[in-house]
Order: sequence, then C-alpha cells, then structure tokens
Amino acid sequence: MNKMRPIAVFAAGVVAAAGLAACGGGDDSGGSGSGPGYNAGNQAQVNKSDKKGGTLKFGDSDDWDSPDPGNTYYAFSQNFARLYGRGLTTFKPAAGKESLEVVPDLATDMGQSSDGGKTWTYKLRTGVKYDDGSTVTSKDVKYAVERSNYTKELQLGPKYFKQYLVDNKPAYKGPYEDKSDEGLKSIETPDDQTIVFHLNTPFQEFDYLVAMSQTMPVPKAKDTGTKYETAIVSSGPYKVDNYTRGKSMTLSRNPNWNQSTDPIRKALPDKIEVQVKQNADDIDQRLLAGSLDMDIAGVGVQSGTQPKVLTPEQKPYVDNPVQGFLRFMSLNQHVKPLDNKHCRVAVQYATDKVAAQTAYGGPLAGGDVATTVLPPSVDGYTKFDLYPQKQAENGGLDEATVAKAKQELQACGKPDGFSTKISARSDRPKEVAMAEAIQQSLAKVGIKVSIVQYPAGDYFNKYVGVPKYVHEHGIGMMIMAWAADWPTGYGFLAQIVHGDAIKPSGGNNLAEMDDPAVNKGLDDAIANPDKAARMKAYGEVDKLVMGTAMEVPLVYAKALMYRPKRVTNAGITYSYGGMYDYLNMGVE
Repeated sequence: MNKMRPIAVFAAGVVAAAGLAACGGGDDSGGSGSGPGYNAGNQAQVNKSDKKGGTLKFGDSDDWDSPDPGNTYYAFSQNFARLYGRGLTTFKPAAGKESLEVVPDLATDMGQSSDGGKTWTYKLRTGVKYDDGSTVTSKDVKYAVERSNYTKELQLGPKYFKQYLVDNKPAYKGPYEDKSDEGLKSIETPDDQTIVFHLNTPFQEFDYLVAMSQTMPVPKAKDTGTKYETAIVSSGPYKVDNYTRGKSMTLSRNPNWNQSTDPIRKALPDKIEVQVKQNADDIDQRLLAGSLDMDIAGVGVQSGTQPKVLTPEQKPYVDNPVQGFLRFMSLNQHVKPLDNKHCRVAVQYATDKVAAQTAYGGPLAGGDVATTVLPPSVDGYTKFDLYPQKQAENGGLDEATVAKAKQELQACGKPDGFSTKISARSDRPKEVAMAEAIQQSLAKVGIKVSIVQYPAGDYFNKYVGVPKYVHEHGIGMMIMAWAADWPTGYGFLAQIVHGDAIKPSGGNNLAEMDDPAVNKGLDDAIANPDKAARMKAYGEVDKLVMGTAMEVPLVYAKALMYRPKRVTNAGITYSYGGMYDYLNMGVE
C-alpha cells in the first residue's frame, strides 16, 4: 500500500538502517529533531511544536482507494485516517525506533490474551465521543470489524479478521445480509467498554492486527455501505467536512473530541486540506515553493526534483529513509506461459535489477537491489539469493546471467521468448520508468512485454487486484510496492503470498500464490508463542516463496522525502512504511 501498511514493534534492522542513513549524510545538523538537518527526521520529530492553528495542506498524485477506514489498504490512508478515527491500538506518533512501538489508542491497554492466544480482550476508554456528540461503544468496534471483513461491498482492505475469527454456523454473511442483532458470535461485547475476540487458532501478534483502521468504530445506524466514504463518522480530533472523489477532502475540528480521552494526539491545525489527482511533479514544485505541506502518498520526490532538494539550501529539509517497502514484480501463475515455472525463472534471471533500481532513482532515491521478499527492516529477514545476477563491465547483465535466462526459456518450451504485459501505476512516473527498464532488459532474451498503466486509486480494486481482469487481459507481470502490516514476517508476507489472501477484487496476492508449504509455514508460525522460532520460520517461508519464482524482488526502497520549513513535528514513521507521521503534524 503503494500498498503499504502499518508496521509495528522495534525491528532492529530498520532502525539500524535508519541510523546508517542518519550518519551517512555527512552534514547532519539539528539531529536532535529540534531544527532542520539532513536526515534529522529519521531519528526524531523535526521542528517540534505544540502551537495550534493554521491549515495543513496535502497533495496526492491520484486518490484514495477509499478513505473509509473499513475499506482501505494504502499505508498513507491508514496513517491519515488516525486524524478522524481511533483504532483499539495504534503506532506511537514518533520517529525512528519509537515509531515502531504499538500503543493503546481507543483501548485503555494492550489486549489481555488467554486460551493460548485464541482469546483477546480489550477495555475501551470512557467518554470518547463522535462528532455528533454520541458516545463510542464496544458494539461500534464490533460492527466496524464485521462490515469491513464480512460484506461483499467492502473489499479493499485485508480480511485477517474473517480468516481468524471463529465463524457462525451457518456461516456469517455480514451485517448487510444478516439482520440479527447478535452478528458475529465470536466477537462479544459484554458491556459498552469491553470487547472480546475468539479466534479459531492462536494468533500471537493480535495487538498489531487491531492497530489497523478496521477497528475504528462505526455506529451501525450511520453506516451507508460504499457511500460511507462521503459521510464518515469521526471518533478522532477531526471530522470529515467533505470528500469528493477525484477532487478533494477537507477536515475541521471535531467539537466533541476531548483531549483527556486521547493521550497521544495533539490536534494542532484548525483545518486539514487534501487535493487529489495532482500532477506528481507539480506537487514537488509546490512543496519547494511552500504552497503545499506534504505529499500524502509518502513516495518521495520525483526524479526531476531530486537534484533540487540536494542543494545546500534545501538539503537540511530532506530525509533519506530506508522505507521498509519492497518494490517488486508479481508473475501471475494463471497467465500463460507464466504457468510454467521455467518461464518464471527465465524472467528472474533476465530482469536487470540494477536497471530497475536506476530507473526508480538509483541507490539514494530508489533503494538497494533486492533478492528476497522480506526486506531487511522486517523481523525474520534472512539474506539469500536463489537467482544471482552479475553485471557486465559496460552495463547490463553479463553473458552468464543471460545464458541462464535463455536456458530456462529452452526448458519451458519458449526458446525464442514469449509475449505478455506488465502493469504500472500511471500517476507514478518512477514506477513507469521501472517498467520500461524491465521491458528493455527482458527484450534481450526475446521476452516482449507491453506496458499497461492504471491509476493508483483503482490499481488494485479494478485492475491488477482482480484475478478475472488479469486473466482476461493477459497481464502476466505486475509492479507493486509493499510494506508490512506490522514489521514481522507474518505482517509482511500474509497478504501477498498466502492462498487465503486471494480475493475477487482488491487483492494483493497478485501472483495468486496458493502453495501448501507456504500457507502451512505462515499458519504454524503465527500460532507459535516462541518469538525466536516464529522469526526463524518467516525466513524459511521467504525461501519457499522465492522457490516458486512467482515474485521478482527489485529494490528495498529508499526515498528522498521533503519536509517544508513551516511543517512542525515532522518525523519518519517506520510503522507506515517510512513516510512522515501525520498524527501530530502542524504548521507554523
């Protein structure tokens, strides 16, 4: 989400990497987070302030998948939704190591686990009110989980809860079809301040799962299904005054929000404005000119802007975090001839990853060349390379690597290569450039790919995340980016490689991988209370995934992030894939 998502606990890898980035600038100043300095925002919030007032202005090159907290999956969306919604837990509004800590939000404390990790109980804070003055109850949290996981209409978010909660008998059909007051029996609300989740198997990382926006409460009487995105009920410090798809969103203060019920939010700006469908290069120019405060998608400045932000005048306002994203290419196993493993292995060898890295921005703004699905920032990462490549002295892949690709094409019955399509997001120029670089390198072994482009807001829910569309249009290769839902191997891998994550639309398992060994490895690991054993298992699952050759890792992402002078409390949150934390941001 970018499919990118929330991440959580302290992952030594990302913090070490962030530390290296902070040291690597050579001209750090203001590293305490008090003032500007290159990479200062990697470790602390820069330009700290409690000053209230003003308007915080965001721009977006496309649009939300949906701003409905129960029907969204982009990381920026999860980050931003915390301004108008409160989940049971969330990630600490901080930078660097601290940002990976999961903390209570709507709940008074972390979950109380019993039954070996199959039962989780949370107590809600008292006195939390919606923008209409009514009181938030545990029933509203239960309803939010039911609507986001059990309805045909809301398909854009993950379905972890549906996968792990004990189902009704007969199967629960969701609140839009099941009109009984009881709803899903495995979520109990014995009183207005208590919610109990009963799972079908132990889930040892449940506190991270309830940090997702799907636990932001929704009062049943106010739910309007897919239209709810234009009439969201706020439980946070801001209410949504207006959202017009393709145009804008405006937020103002929730008059019934009370600071005494919310120890983590400062609620600094009076208003927050988001303009969508803005040209990516124009967003950069407006950031530099000071007429815009943030690129909400958090993907970093575009290639043409990179030299401008590295000048002596602008560099103190730049951070270069290791983002926790993997940029990769999924190969759909149901699009011929990629149903043949040898054809997929040929693509693994023939995809020039250095060319892809260069197209996205090089080592500084693109990232490091990737060989695994798990990035180094995630607990469970193991370093290995099943399809090693070498570069020729004059650039491009060397003869031995090209020979391996041709050998695999021979083995899959396509000695002269084959034709297919590769997808990229049309409003993300660096992603399109990456697709072009891959297209050129594959052509050298006879694999001809045509590029198809789709807007980010619809990329997963109308196009590449819809298996029927992918099969009918022969899209064999799909570029995407992914960050962990929380920073463990399960939080990273489950939604992109587990068979249970295949959905009719809005899916992220673009390869449609349903490998029994991969599924079992993830299921066994998440049930294991021994953390060290879980982390070891995640590394083994990564090797199994790479063994299928369905995922082509390209780069472990880095970006050049720009924070204008007037923005206060600007720090990189690794919980949301290495963008700025929006929760307590303000303006001078």
